[in-house]
Formats: sequence, structure tokens, C-alpha cells
Amino acid sequence: MASDRTQQLNPNSTPAQVRAFARHHPLPTTSGLARGYMQANLLAVPQEYAFDFLLFAQRNPKACPIVGVLEAGQHSSDLLAGGDIRTDIPGYRVFVNGELTQETADATSFYTPDMVSFLIGCSFTFETALLDNGVEIPHIAQGKNVAMYRTNIATTPAGLFSGPLVVSMRPIKASQVADAVRITSRYPDVHGAPVHVGDPAAIGIDSLDEPDFGEAIDVPAGYIPVFWACGVTPQAVVMNSAPSLAITHAPGRMLVTDTRDLGYQVP
Repeated sequence: MASDRTQQLNPNSTPAQVRAFARHHPLPTTSGLARGYMQANLLAVPQEYAFDFLLFAQRNPKACPIVGVLEAGQHSSDLLAGGDIRTDIPGYRVFVNGELTQETADATSFYTPDMVSFLIGCSFTFETALLDNGVEIPHIAQGKNVAMYRTNIATTPAGLFSGPLVVSMRPIKASQVADAVRITSRYPDVHGAPVHVGDPAAIGIDSLDEPDFGEAIDVPAGYIPVFWACGVTPQAVVMNSAPSLAITHAPGRMLVTDTRDLGYQVP
């Protein structure tokens, strides 16, 4: 699998190439692929829950910045031209009454006609800007998925939905933390600036070696853990709130869209 990815995908692959590859091959993560393009999280729910989640996202914009919505029966948009939201993500998770019941590479058979798909900005999008400004990203250098953790920070409830904030962690060289904050703050639609810097225990994380999602990252000497709000938050919320059905991306395996990341950068 790794050799297939190395031969066919690289940082300069187009979003369409990544999506086409994802239809037929496993990918451990989309981080570092199709640099320069926006990546997105997925939460799809039956239409009866759509307004509640839209309101939840409005009340929790750091965790759930919506970049697109596919209405019931709609499976493509200009974010994935010619693609299919049910097949073009490298991995999906299916939740029934809040319980994870299935992980699959093709969600077509689980999509009911009334499913509404919310696309939520992903912090992988601003990684290109960090790298272009000389900020190292250890999980990419280590060939790993990003580490993600549930926190003791509660989201603001809306309708059915409530639960904890999930964060992604990137160790940043101490001398570059201010740069990382400044750079990512220019991308509010893909989580923006960090929500916490430093001591993990302060936000309820007992051990960096035991992420709730993704992979543990080696923190090099002289680096500080920096935490961003994460689009996996809806998955923790689904587990807490138990809608009858929800379909999400597998953490770290995103929809790679056709939209340039610069379109989400503010002055």
C-alpha cells in the first residue's frame, strides 16, 4: 500500500487524482497530499437532524466551520467536480444510534435518500502555508496521521447535538509557535488559530501518547504541543448525542477538494 501511494500520489498530486486513488486504494492519511488545496471533514445525517446540526455548527464555528452542504440526494458539487461524496474519501465511519458500527471505503450502501452532507473545513488545509513559511510539521515528517484528542472543553449545544471539543495536535518548535499562530489565524474557515498551547492536562488530555483518534506523534526536544479545534468534533458529538444514523470520514482521511487553500486565507 505504501509503495502504491509513493508511486501514484505525492504532494503535487491534484485533488482529482487523490480522490480517484481513494476509490480503489487505502490511504492512511491525506495530510501532505495535493498541497495548496482545501481538505474537508464530512458529517452526513438524515434530513430530520440537518437543522439541528447547522445550528450546532453556527454556535461552534472553531470546531465546525462549514465550507459546503450537499442537500438530500446530492452527491457532488463544485468542491469535488465529477466526484461522489460517497466514494471519494479514503475511509468512512458509520454510526447507528451513536455507536460506531462500520468502517468502510465506500459509503454508497449506507446513504439513504434523505442524507444531508456537511463539509467542514480541515486544518490539513493550512499545513501548506506552515510548510511554505518554514514551520516544520512532525506528523508529516514522521509519515503519520495527525494526533487527535477529546478535551474537557464542552461545545455549545444545539437541538439534539452536544459533546466535547476534539483537538488536533502538532508539535511546533518553540521558536516558531508565534509564527504558527499568526499563519493559521489567517484561515478561520479551516479552524484558524490554535485553541491551546502547551500543557495538555489543562484541557483534559492525560497523555499525548494515547490519542483518541489518529496516531501518537513523537514530540522532538525543543518542541511545544499546539492544539487546534478539529473537525472530528462532530464524531464525538454523534457518540454523545446518538442520532439514528450518521456517516463521517475516517479521522485523518479527508475529502480533498478542488478549491485552493488561498481562497480561505484572510488578510
